[in-house]
Amino acid sequence: MRARQTFFLFLVSMFSPLAISQEIPPVSKVGEGPLVQARQIFSLSKRPTLSCHASTIVETREGLVAAWFGGTHEGHRDVGIWTSQYKNGKWSVPVEVVNGVQSRAKRYPCWNPVLFQPENGPLVLFYKVGPSPSSWWGMMTTSTDHGKTWSWPTKLGEDPLIGHLLGPVKNKPLELQDGSILCPSSSEKGDKWRVHFELTRDLGKTWEVIGPINDGIEFDAIQPSLLSQKNGELQILCRSRQNVVTQSRSSDGGKKWGPMVASSLPNPNAGTDAVTLADGRHLIVYNHTTRKSVVPGRRMLNVAISEDGKNWDPVMTLEKTSQVENSDRSVEYSYPAVIQTKNGKIHISYTYHRKGVKHVILDPENL
Repeated sequence: MRARQTFFLFLVSMFSPLAISQEIPPVSKVGEGPLVQARQIFSLSKRPTLSCHASTIVETREGLVAAWFGGTHEGHRDVGIWTSQYKNGKWSVPVEVVNGVQSRAKRYPCWNPVLFQPENGPLVLFYKVGPSPSSWWGMMTTSTDHGKTWSWPTKLGEDPLIGHLLGPVKNKPLELQDGSILCPSSSEKGDKWRVHFELTRDLGKTWEVIGPINDGIEFDAIQPSLLSQKNGELQILCRSRQNVVTQSRSSDGGKKWGPMVASSLPNPNAGTDAVTLADGRHLIVYNHTTRKSVVPGRRMLNVAISEDGKNWDPVMTLEKTSQVENSDRSVEYSYPAVIQTKNGKIHISYTYHRKGVKHVILDPENL
């Protein structure tokens, strides 16, 4: 198995830089094509924390809410979860809503918030607390006033299959027809990265674990996003350490999943997010790079569209470093979150140089 993987990685490293440079469109400009708006959620000169990362975005009945983790740097004990609300075209001043304080003498960093608005019930904020991704645990808090105030946080609990429950590890859950909430999740234990799902039918009171669905040998995959196919199948797209976005499908509502395989999209071991649009197409926001491509790693951020979740067409470049910036290690466009709001517009938030959170709006009719 490892021999086949090594040969696959050799092919990717040999041929992907050229293919990547030829496939992508130029950087989009506001007012041209689908890009309607592109702004920072908060001023970089007045940012509330030195560093920030891993944003999430959701629509409520009163507008948009975004969240991210921020503090001195990722993994520092002072990192908490911050939120901002979007109304009348403006984002509110960010506020810290939860942190990792355990006692007067102990505090852990917070990680990877995920906002989710069920059809019925309060707005939910999932997040992680702990020293590192290998030992963190899942937390949740709820808001009945669209993100203004939040309940006392609760721990999600544990499961014999995976240990600490995490909820959605990075990307938004999917509410199924029966009202249950399917959370795409994953674990990073030792050298194995594996994908699993956590299902709740009572808004986090009890949980059922599905998977892990991969062995962490052929593909080290984490951070899945969920798509819904026209034939009723569910599909996931995942970050991996094998230079590709990986994928798997389920034909029974997420109870069982097929083998994890490579997609046609590259991945530099960076988070992605995807959404099924109202017109049935699928959209992914991702870094169309590998770690060895001409523009390497997280220094270019892209959008691709697919009719079937198999064949992807890169249609936009949101960000791309210049030749001068390419040597600057602080340059990063990463960890996108994407939703489609009820008015049809597509909203994306993402990390901007670990200093800001950028928000862009797309018109799907021009994609």
